[in-house]
Amino acid sequence: MTEAAPAHLSVLLPEVLTVLGNLEDKLIVDGTFGAGGYSRAFLLGGARVVAFDRDARVRPFVEALSLEFPDRFQWVNRCFSEMAEGLAELGHASCDAIVLDIGVSSMQLDEADRGFSFMRDGPLDMRMSVDGRSAADIVNEDDKDDIAHVIWLYGEEHKSRAIASAIVRRREAQPFERTLDLAEVVERALGGRRGAPVHPATRTFQGLRIAVNDELGELERALEVAETLLKPDGVLAVVTFHSLEDRIVKNFFNDRSGKVAGGSRYAPQKVDARKPVYTLITPKAVQASEAEIAGNPRSRSAKLRAVRRTLAPAGVVS
Repeated sequence: MTEAAPAHLSVLLPEVLTVLGNLEDKLIVDGTFGAGGYSRAFLLGGARVVAFDRDARVRPFVEALSLEFPDRFQWVNRCFSEMAEGLAELGHASCDAIVLDIGVSSMQLDEADRGFSFMRDGPLDMRMSVDGRSAADIVNEDDKDDIAHVIWLYGEEHKSRAIASAIVRRREAQPFERTLDLAEVVERALGGRRGAPVHPATRTFQGLRIAVNDELGELERALEVAETLLKPDGVLAVVTFHSLEDRIVKNFFNDRSGKVAGGSRYAPQKVDARKPVYTLITPKAVQASEAEIAGNPRSRSAKLRAVRRTLAPAGVVS
């Protein structure tokens, strides 16, 4: 299993290491373990790592790192929004850095039986854990308006109503069970590919996956809890892959760092009375280099944003 790890490339890894700085003896939380690429890099830098992942299928990667770094690596089978509980169980009240790589991992996309990919036939599941409703449950049970809302809100698909109507018509004859089956229905609803560089089902699958796993809710809860765990001068680094995630992170970081829009010449300057919880390390999102994109196309849409913890109490307004 460890031989497969190099295929799952950690996006923006050099940039993440740069914002973290010196890792020696620091306690780093890897909130999205996946195949362990980030965790391994942190360990090689001398850090102690507590990794989180709700996907139990990462255990072979966990076991490999546990054997290689038995005294400095621990794994918690929890969502990253439950970092506080997981760290407390291990006897930690705080940490020096938190890193989150948001979204579905390459490993999950590559495994057809997980149901994440519209390019590989598999059961229409999309759950990162074994709990909760699957994508099949949503498309087979929810009403047309609710399906359209999921695809529009989370997939940012402007033709969500046409897709939802096609899904409902088709399920009346036969329920959806397979990924390629749904992908074909979506493709027909949108009039085929017609040479489009992006598969027509991309946004629909994204929307369903985010809804199934409550990914945006997880992200918002994790951002809230992170500021209660980070030591002063600690770093929170987040890598996102689409605009919904990036917008949440950008707005949260701007809010918590006290960054507000300036006044116009017709209005007074706005003043934010809060004590900033963070200072911005990356005023603008950091994106992958052309060299990284050439070697790992998944990195094309990746954006890294990072902040540094101040002395201000979490959530306090002066």
